[in-house]
Amino acid sequence: MPVLFDAKHVRRAFARAASSYHAAAALQQEVGKRLQESLDYLDNRQPQVVLDVGSGPAHATAAMKKRWPKAQVIALDLALPMLVEARKQAGWWRPFARVCADAGALPLADNSVDVIFSNLCLQWLDDLPAVFAGFRRVLKPGGLLVCSTFGPETLVELRDAFSQADDAPHVSPFVPIAQFGDALMMAGFRDPVLDRDLFTLTYDDVPALMRELKAIGATNAVRNRRHTLTGRGRFAAARSAYEPLRRADGKLPSSWEVIYAQAWAPAPGAPIREQGHDVAAVPLSAIPIRRKPRD
Repeated sequence: MPVLFDAKHVRRAFARAASSYHAAAALQQEVGKRLQESLDYLDNRQPQVVLDVGSGPAHATAAMKKRWPKAQVIALDLALPMLVEARKQAGWWRPFARVCADAGALPLADNSVDVIFSNLCLQWLDDLPAVFAGFRRVLKPGGLLVCSTFGPETLVELRDAFSQADDAPHVSPFVPIAQFGDALMMAGFRDPVLDRDLFTLTYDDVPALMRELKAIGATNAVRNRRHTLTGRGRFAAARSAYEPLRRADGKLPSSWEVIYAQAWAPAPGAPIREQGHDVAAVPLSAIPIRRKPRD
């Protein structure tokens, strides 16, 4: 897989945004609430271990700890300052664990997690099939994955405006819903259900939109981005290109496509899928060995 994102830049951006994230992340909180509704598919099952991947300041983690007070609930995030902020949600009456780690390399044992919850984190990772394979590895057979990500219509107005200013990428690429579902299937998940929403947020001007993106850590992390400051001329050109979209209420629109998915880890003994093909995994103890009789 080609490396699209600068992981160090992603970590630094979210570390800097830790203190401002919750106040600015109204959309992320709304999506998180909708994603939590998918947890109802567990019916009356009480999970023992719940993992929140890309937890940020862990408001969803705290909600799941409240929902399942006897479960071990873990907030996992790439940015340590986010987990420092998460301490505010983990009071002594409902404590949860906090782990600083990469979502693409989960430091958990195989078959150890009942539920994985991941809200608007996966768009920062390059190899979705590999990430989902890691999720499947740590999930128990029959475990539930619920996740969300941004789709390709996200920030399309900003992307188009900057494309008229220069040729450098200014907005991250986002996978379409079909590719997201394919990645789940390639990793061997069963019965995936996908849905999408299209939100339209409004801003006074382009600088206001850019300030909010910075406040939530959603800065341009594409590896081949321009590494110098956007010049006044290019920024003015982008603002001018965005301006015809101004609405009757005087606001500029910004589209955010959100993809939701839920899927189940397969039953014990199901083959692992690699590159779209089933790969049988049989323990040595289960293989009969025929021994030649000695003369």
